[in-house]
Amino acid sequence: MTMKQTDDQIRAQIFKALSDESRLAIIRTLYYSGKELSCGEVGEKCNIVKTTASYHFKTLREAGLTATRKDSRTKYVSLREDTFQTYLPGFLETL
Repeated sequence: MTMKQTDDQIRAQIFKALSDESRLAIIRTLYYSGKELSCGEVGEKCNIVKTTASYHFKTLREAGLTATRKDSRTKYVSLREDTFQTYLPGFLETL
């Protein structure tokens, strides 16, 4: 597999992840907060129930758009701005 094919696969996964309004709301919330937030905080701000939010967080994480960190029983999520800069430069500023 060539580097271009790999990049295209990554782009396709990113676009699939961003094709949902709830996931866009999660990205927007994280971007404007400017810091990592607990999954519960993001869910509350985006008005997404916990079970649905977990699915969205997993999709965004697998696309390389967010990172998740667990501290005790709380999970925190943050943006992977490096991924956005590499594959979608300028995207975050349009939110």
